[in-house]
Amino acid sequence: MEKKEKIFADGIIAKRRDDAKDFLICNLSLKEEEIIAFIKKHSKNGWVNLDVKRGRSGNLYVELDTFEPRKAVSKPKVAEPDELLY
Repeated sequence: MEKKEKIFADGIIAKRRDDAKDFLICNLSLKEEEIIAFIKKHSKNGWVNLDVKRGRSGNLYVELDTFEPRKAVSKPKVAEPDELLY
């Protein structure tokens, strides 16, 4: 399986303050020009999916979710015994 290169989301910064309440996961800051360009470049069917992740350093970052479901491979239908014509 080929490992895809990470695509970091331009114009988005994810942070978590040390004094944040437990229910606050992180704060996102969006830089208008950069995020609009990023969305235009990476949108599919009007959507851009992003993941907020924690790096080895402990810092948060935002990455483009490039997951694409595999195309279903249709198997030929095997006739059941009661479907066979005599």
